[in-house]
Amino acid sequence: MKIQKRDGRIVDYEAEKIVAAIKKANNEVDESERASDALINLILRDVELETAQGKILTVEHIQDMIEERLVEHNKYTLSKKYIVYRYQRSLLRKSNTTDESILKLIRNENKELAEENSNKNTRLASTQRDYIAGEVSRDVTRRMLLPEHISLAHDNGVLHFHDADYFIQPIFNCCLINIQDMLDNGTSINGKMIESPKSFQVACTVTTQIIAAVASNQYGGQSVNIKHLGKYLRRSRDKFMRQLDEEFGDQMSKEDKDRVVALRVRDELKSGVQTIQYQINTLMTTNGQSPFVTLFLHIDETDPYVDETVEIIMEILRQRIEGTKNEKGVYVTPAFPKLVYVLDENNCLKGGKYDYVTELAAECSAKRMYPDYISAKKMRENYEGNVFSPMGCRSFLSPWKDENGAYKFEGRFNQGVVSLNLPQIGILAEGDEKRFWKLLDERLDLCFEALMCRHKALQGITSDVSPIHWQYGAIARLKKGQTIDHLLTGGYSTISLGYIGLYELTYLMKGVSHTDPNGEEFALRVMKYLKETTARWKKETNIGFALYGTPAESLCYRFARIDREKFGDIPNVTDKGYYTNSYHVDVREKIDAFRKFAFESRFQNLSLGGAISYVEIPNLTNNIDAVKEVIKYIYDNIQYGEFNTKSDYCHVCGYDGEILINDQNEWECPQCHNKDHSKMNVTRRTCGYLGENFWNAGKTKEIKVRVTHL
Repeated sequence: MKIQKRDGRIVDYEAEKIVAAIKKANNEVDESERASDALINLILRDVELETAQGKILTVEHIQDMIEERLVEHNKYTLSKKYIVYRYQRSLLRKSNTTDESILKLIRNENKELAEENSNKNTRLASTQRDYIAGEVSRDVTRRMLLPEHISLAHDNGVLHFHDADYFIQPIFNCCLINIQDMLDNGTSINGKMIESPKSFQVACTVTTQIIAAVASNQYGGQSVNIKHLGKYLRRSRDKFMRQLDEEFGDQMSKEDKDRVVALRVRDELKSGVQTIQYQINTLMTTNGQSPFVTLFLHIDETDPYVDETVEIIMEILRQRIEGTKNEKGVYVTPAFPKLVYVLDENNCLKGGKYDYVTELAAECSAKRMYPDYISAKKMRENYEGNVFSPMGCRSFLSPWKDENGAYKFEGRFNQGVVSLNLPQIGILAEGDEKRFWKLLDERLDLCFEALMCRHKALQGITSDVSPIHWQYGAIARLKKGQTIDHLLTGGYSTISLGYIGLYELTYLMKGVSHTDPNGEEFALRVMKYLKETTARWKKETNIGFALYGTPAESLCYRFARIDREKFGDIPNVTDKGYYTNSYHVDVREKIDAFRKFAFESRFQNLSLGGAISYVEIPNLTNNIDAVKEVIKYIYDNIQYGEFNTKSDYCHVCGYDGEILINDQNEWECPQCHNKDHSKMNVTRRTCGYLGENFWNAGKTKEIKVRVTHL
């Protein structure tokens, strides 16, 4: 016999809980008003008769039955007490939850918020203002905007309703900015017209202004294809040549003019890229952080400005290698913009025309761990022959064609994400596959309902809420007062189902990792089922549902913490203190970079709403040949790869020696004394344990932590 909890979970029916609730009410009324044991048994019989007919009753329905039976037997006072008890419980669930969290935030004691986003410093007044607003939004969302069972499902780690701190606002997640349209046709920011730039330097400045305006009116990342700046570098070159012709005419030889123009273009190129890098890292959006920007670096030989694009990419890589000076004047790795470099036939280190650019990218990876790498070959296999940028959150759009049959990616967006806790289902299923698939369906239904809440929250919104997005080209050129509804359907935008812990789920169900052949077969079945489910939702609703292997570091810890509190220490699952992200191989497994990429590529191909895989290479700077070998392997074998390193590194001062624990039990850089662990890499030592750090019996610090980097 089963009942449905408020958070949507299907659990075993427990008569004892009904008895306990009635007896609690009994204790608050005179003896003559109390329900006798016979009446309590009668109520239980009625409930059990309904459940015996195959119905799965909700908790609310059972409570309604109890009230009805008490009234039928003239237990009005008792019934009233029971009703009041229910009401008080309901108020408790809906009570304000912001006071304590906001006070902790102001006192800088809210550890969960501090670790949620390494791009936001919770000590800053501007950031605190955004966080305070976010806490209010989160509270209103939980109590009023979401159905109660969805809020409870989130609280209990059944699913994660991402970005609830922005849900109260009519904004969306990530996007690919249509920077080509905005630069070529002009745009408007803060009511001021911005015309098409006449030079590369101005185009770079306008691009950063657009990025800041876009970032202030959404909560996710923004991506920009750098090739659209190539035209403006050509304009600068042509302008310099015209100026020389007008000033000197035939008095200067063509060779001399070419040399002067080349010098001026080189200076313009360096200044323009510097503008992008410094503006992005120094601008502060309205949510108290730098824009979460990705620059897409693709050498597309069909582009008439490909030569200029190559020059821009080279300069971006050179400046990233150099780094940016911090407040102490030390060159460090800037957090933004993220760089995504495309490997194609012409630059995959196999004798291609542009291999020299990839050589520079490899040098950049060795020193700065950027860029990420995308295989154009694998992307074309997965996305109908197309190569395009991921959004800032590393999610991908599905192919979509306009009325002329042309593929369109830029100017599209993601409506939001809800992620599923896979290990919790495995814990409840207890190795029973039949039970697992039933629970999975129930929880996918919950995720669908939560995702539809996201979709419905955007319906009816007019273009006036964010003119930079909807009226001036970042997404569309709609009229004032026009709704965005037609952009929410038909697959133009996506809405994403995330998932955490495929490794732990497989271990719970099969007793082995998903890298084991027995575990892999099960894991692939789960992934295919998730993919088929999102495809079915898309067909049924005409909304672009997608399966997204989110790189949600903090969520891996949140789900594990909740399940550890509920179910205790489960070996190799909750006892680790973290769950493995999406389909990834657990960090403790002995597996080399090539085998890891080869294995995870099978899962990336099923997670086309977004996926990324990481490999770690110790001491990247001294292993550039190994970096190049991995880059070549990425091109042939996996769509999206990224490097991590096992060497210690401080992003504040650039120190690359060993980082240890100080006397106050904190990680501290010995050079600049930075104590912010989100701004340093820390080598994973000894056994690779990734749970909480602790003092051992000898009062010395066990140094066993995960690799982190901005």
